[in-house]
Amino acid sequence: MTKARQPVIGFIGGGNMARSLVGGLLQAGRGADTILVSDPSDAARDRMAELGAIGLSSDNKALAAGADLLVLAVKPQAMRAVLEPLAPMLARDRPLLVSIAAGLSTAALRRWAGAVPLVRCMPNTPALVGAGMSVLYGTADVTAEGREQAEAVLATAGAVRWVDDEALLDAVTAVSGSGPAYFFHFMEAMIKAGIRQGLDPDTSRELVLQTAFGAARMAQGETDPGTLREQVTSKGGTTAEALAVFAAGDLMGLVDRAVAAAADRSVALARELEQSEPDA
Repeated sequence: MTKARQPVIGFIGGGNMARSLVGGLLQAGRGADTILVSDPSDAARDRMAELGAIGLSSDNKALAAGADLLVLAVKPQAMRAVLEPLAPMLARDRPLLVSIAAGLSTAALRRWAGAVPLVRCMPNTPALVGAGMSVLYGTADVTAEGREQAEAVLATAGAVRWVDDEALLDAVTAVSGSGPAYFFHFMEAMIKAGIRQGLDPDTSRELVLQTAFGAARMAQGETDPGTLREQVTSKGGTTAEALAVFAAGDLMGLVDRAVAAAADRSVALARELEQSEPDA
């Protein structure tokens, strides 16, 4: 039986996120000859070359001509300049486009690329260590096969989930996109609190990071976080005393307001990006 040909995946942009995805694909067993990367930076291409014998170029058109799926991994401000020269080729070949650029709607991307099948993705920074959360939205012309291909790329960097409403990506940005920073900030606060209680910095850091890691592992099980919190909280005990301080400071309300502010800012940033487009 003839083995099915693996689709060729082209990455336009060779930054950290693209490098993480390429590394994940190679570790998952994808052939290096099915991965292409284009970047104008010699240094970026050199870093990519360290991963394996993938195809490297500084020419986006040459890369796009050989790819079945294109991952757009450039900064949002550079996207128009990248896509418009490719539009005739994209209209002819109709590869699947997967954008990991924050804040750019599918409508904006299609103004520059044309009406091609498009998946918009919101990853987060833990993808750099293979523990990311990526949320995907696909236009109506993305086939089931296309969805599988896009998911296979992002799944190498962590968990993947789809939404059917593009507007929900603003909430996604506020929860999982910005979310790592919230946890980092809480860890910072815990480490500093431990030091104020007499722990040396290294010990406090290890206690906090391992506790966060273990709590996250437990929360990924079948028991929801609220129940886990109740199970570890004894009436009149130390945990209950600390949680009472959080409640007095309206921690739940504070988190709700912070996430809402991030979602509102995501909407505003997308509007700013589109309004800042140069005249054609």
